[in-house]
Amino acid sequence: MQVTILGGGIAGLCCGVELAARGVEVELLERGAPPSGSRGCSWCAGGMLAPWCELADAGEPLIAQLGMESLSWWRSHYPGLCSAGTLVVAASRDRAELERFAAATRHYQRLERAGIGELEPQLAERYEQGLYLSEEAHVDPRRVLPYLSERFCALGGRLRCGVEVPDSELAALTQTALRRGRAVVDCRGLAARAALPELRGVRGEMLLLQSREMQLQRPVRLLHPRLPLYVVPRGEGVYMVGATAIESDDTGAVTARSALELLSAAYALHPAFGEARILELGAQVRPAFPDNLPQIRRADGVLYVNGLYRHGFLLAPALARYVAEALLHGHFHPELTHEDQAERRLA
Repeated sequence: MQVTILGGGIAGLCCGVELAARGVEVELLERGAPPSGSRGCSWCAGGMLAPWCELADAGEPLIAQLGMESLSWWRSHYPGLCSAGTLVVAASRDRAELERFAAATRHYQRLERAGIGELEPQLAERYEQGLYLSEEAHVDPRRVLPYLSERFCALGGRLRCGVEVPDSELAALTQTALRRGRAVVDCRGLAARAALPELRGVRGEMLLLQSREMQLQRPVRLLHPRLPLYVVPRGEGVYMVGATAIESDDTGAVTARSALELLSAAYALHPAFGEARILELGAQVRPAFPDNLPQIRRADGVLYVNGLYRHGFLLAPALARYVAEALLHGHFHPELTHEDQAERRLA
């Protein structure tokens, strides 16, 4: 089988690696620079592989299920995986948020101050209780993307960057590919909205801080009724701080209000962040369907993988496996595919 993949973000790269590893001849077309220099949604992601935290946030068992499947993929495919778990804390006045979170998830260990100190000594004097989700992990997206692109090429895949396929040319490309016996997988996110009009944009903003004083070993989530925060260590004193989720497809720069909220939340987690240096402020718009769940959809000869919302790194490997099963065996998973059965069958 021969496959053309559109889009070189985390979804496209995972699909490419999964298919190439199964002996499929794969060509991946990316409109931007090589993944090591990309500035798309995947580049600005947190990289948290936290299915049980997302179960509490999203309330969707499917996200946790796919996330656990993806974790096994990451463990076998990426040597840079950090399996230190996730620590969830809340200020004493926000104890109700911690209890709400605990009631909505599972596979966690309750911690008192001493337990928090064993994991993150600098937080022990600031938080009386927390939750530790030891099964979770995280990756640095800016290391993952070039790694996967190199792995894809090593498996025989062909990566072509700087190639954009406008909507006006997509039909012609698809028909040409089908005539040549090639399948087309579209992983372009919001760029595919012309074919998937129910997609909407959800803006997310982040910042990178560098602190000589903070020494966190794992992602830490600070629960707050208005602006929950996560801080993800990237090594060498660098931390990614997020996250906003704004119903907007505005791709402009980070707003002053969002920057103030993120900085204030980081300072609330620990005052040492007040002395940190701001390395970067970034904003991207993530694709989401109305129910915030991903879909694998076949339309007009194209297999669309979209709607990963803010779960790109958490869901992409599982979706890539499902894409491979669909293309190679005609097996679609009903929880992800919403068309009639006749429309699910591959030609």
